[in-house]
Amino acid sequence: MKEYGFNTTLLHGSEDSNPHGATQVPIYQSSAFRHDTAEELEKIFANKCAGYSYTRINNPTIESFERRMTKLESGVGSVACSSGMAALTMALMNILQNGDHVVAAAGLYGGTVELLDELKAYGITTTYVQENTPDAFEKAILPETRAVFAETIGNPKLDVTDIEEVAEIAHKHGLPFLVDNTVATPYLINPLKLGADVVIHSSSKYINGSSDAISGVLVSGGRFKWDPEKYPAMAEFRKFGPLAYLAKLRNGLFRSMGACMAPQNAFLNNLGLETLGLRMQRHCSNAMELAEFLQDLGEELIVSYPGLKEHPYHEIAAKQFHGGFGAIITLRTGSKERAFQILNELKIPWLVSNIGDTKTLVIHPSSTIAAHLSPEEKELSGVYDDMIRISVGIEDIEDLKEDFRRVIKGEKENGKS
Repeated sequence: MKEYGFNTTLLHGSEDSNPHGATQVPIYQSSAFRHDTAEELEKIFANKCAGYSYTRINNPTIESFERRMTKLESGVGSVACSSGMAALTMALMNILQNGDHVVAAAGLYGGTVELLDELKAYGITTTYVQENTPDAFEKAILPETRAVFAETIGNPKLDVTDIEEVAEIAHKHGLPFLVDNTVATPYLINPLKLGADVVIHSSSKYINGSSDAISGVLVSGGRFKWDPEKYPAMAEFRKFGPLAYLAKLRNGLFRSMGACMAPQNAFLNNLGLETLGLRMQRHCSNAMELAEFLQDLGEELIVSYPGLKEHPYHEIAAKQFHGGFGAIITLRTGSKERAFQILNELKIPWLVSNIGDTKTLVIHPSSTIAAHLSPEEKELSGVYDDMIRISVGIEDIEDLKEDFRRVIKGEKENGKS
């Protein structure tokens, strides 16, 4: 198929054959699929022919979304899951077992840290690098390490991983590099092209774009060579070549755990994908302008955003990203009380525990999405008691700026206090 630009690919890059000339892939809202012969169904279950049997395993609407994500991330295949956390769980547990170790970036989403803590019960431990640098990742690798994991942009720490260099280090030690690309999206970066081996998305966020479908997806790059001594469970799947990782997942953990995406949510994600480029362009430009505006306000605020030149990861972000620096800003206000006051008085942003919506969303991470982390884990994740996370939407930027200015300057809507 001809290679198109990003937005054209979103609209015309699908290989779907829609019945009756439908402009969207239909919602195949069916838990199971009928077949004409027992022989046909036998071949499907034996993986000897393509087909559908049960939506927990595959479904035409879900498969359409998977193909689109595979193309956007330049992978060899995808598996869509019921949530971003389900996708991350599948991605890790597909290759890890008792006694294994993970090296992870420190500035991870609170839910991800909680998941890695849960894995201790299964004999899987994690070391978090203190600073997101390639050297720090390498120093944390142990003989029992079996995976390296990071986010392209940490949420909410906003540290930026040098994908190419960390991938080289992971591969030097014979380890796969898994990357959560939720915050950056394929609009800004394709980690697989820079050497990552598996990309994960909470597609509930920017992929979907409207906060109407909890979902996740993982995409395999298909280039990692699985050492059967380090990864004994992968040995029987090496015959599948580039598809080995996906073959193991689909024939084992994914099929058995039942963490499949719903057809309705796959349909909503397909709709959202069509405007991903336009939305991200606006998200990023609004975030850049709002970050500069907040910084210029003074008022003893500390503004963090990778697009600001003084941000510690600005150079890496500028090197890797194309078209912007993401849409997340953090704002340290000096105290929890002031953070709450600002959150309570803003009129346009919604107080919501999500990111990636068309609307601007704000939250106090320390008391919500990171509430179950220890003080040490919060500090590693870049979460502070006086901090607000802003997921910048696509509103008119002047309206957003005025709303923040009014609240931060301590003015009431009908005059100064």
